[in-house]
Amino acid sequence: MKCFSATLLVLTMAFMAFSQQKTDTWLDQLLREKASPGLLHVLNNPDSFQYQLIYTKIDRNKNNLPTFKHYLLHVDGSRYFNPASMVKMPTAFCALEKLHELNKPGVDKYTAMLTDSSFERQTRVWTDTSAISGFPSIAQYIRKIFLVSDNDAYNRLYEFVGQQSLNERLWRKGYPNSRITRRFVSMNEEQNRHTNVIRFMQDGKLLYEQPATYNPLPFDFTKKILIGSGHWDRNDSLIKAPMDFTTHNNMPLQDLQQIAQSVLFPASVKPAQRFNLTEDDYQFLYRYMSELPSESQYPKYDTSEYFDSYTKFFFFKAGRSPIPSYIRAFNKTGWSYGFLTDVTYIVDFKHQVEFMLSGVIYVNSDGILNDNRYEYEQVGYPFFKETGEIIYQYELTRPRKYKPDLTRFKLNYQDQ
Repeated sequence: MKCFSATLLVLTMAFMAFSQQKTDTWLDQLLREKASPGLLHVLNNPDSFQYQLIYTKIDRNKNNLPTFKHYLLHVDGSRYFNPASMVKMPTAFCALEKLHELNKPGVDKYTAMLTDSSFERQTRVWTDTSAISGFPSIAQYIRKIFLVSDNDAYNRLYEFVGQQSLNERLWRKGYPNSRITRRFVSMNEEQNRHTNVIRFMQDGKLLYEQPATYNPLPFDFTKKILIGSGHWDRNDSLIKAPMDFTTHNNMPLQDLQQIAQSVLFPASVKPAQRFNLTEDDYQFLYRYMSELPSESQYPKYDTSEYFDSYTKFFFFKAGRSPIPSYIRAFNKTGWSYGFLTDVTYIVDFKHQVEFMLSGVIYVNSDGILNDNRYEYEQVGYPFFKETGEIIYQYELTRPRKYKPDLTRFKLNYQDQ
């Protein structure tokens, strides 16, 4: 216990040091030199838009080993933003990790996973018509999470991992300021502590049954988190007071960036920060973090609703910009309550360019939450598009001693 506490202390100190690196002047100047009036307006009002950016420059040596340098703009780990669907990314990683730890014969990410109802407000899932097998599975849920940010898919993985296990895994990996406390369905705090009985089946035979679980550990909710000047409640009543996010999910941007980096480049972080994944898991994740809805057959999507840039904020979502065939974005996005977030690794195979970008912005000029009147289209998506383009143009021209070999990220998107 003493060793674990000491480790947490070191990790917390490292986190605090990272979060204190608020802004790199060089990144601020780079954006301002190229910014349109609209982007300049955002850059000049960091308190209103609450934006944070992390640009991660990647350089390779002669053996193709990468090094990373992070440039920060108004990054503040203590400033809350609602991560929304961003919590689905670490939940997916933890689900795969837990599978390996179970080590049950015949149980893998493709095995049929049937979820039962074991506590109030829980629901069961025994079939999945979007899957080629007709059954739900961890693999199918992960596909849906990264392709279109499916909420039910996240809920099922949250239930498989369990609230206590999910948070303890992240804390052990060095993210003590992150917490995942809730599903994306109407439940109270106590209901979210309970997770369902889950059965793994093959040809009608039970391979493994996971009992219902309960998280007895307390969360630190001493810091009150209030946002906005008013909000609409579940009864469609306007409450003229800030919305309380104290018990909501919380993940600082630098945590999300490092979690993504730890899967995209596992050797770049300490062993304790890595997820216990196989090479097959990595290739599976890379595919669905970068695949486009039009390329998916199972699930099959209506691309008029789920267009190719549906979950690709940097560069592409504003104006539904076409994505060049030689560029892939390995990413996860989140949007809710006026907050937009994207953590992405961009690869340009044609020009041999790679970099990471992570960002969040708050676009809610009237200060009212839950009214569905957010400036996503007018301000949010253009912010991601223009900042991404400025960094990309810089990357195209900056000198590199060694061109990256990006073969690892050239994937087959045809087989299902």
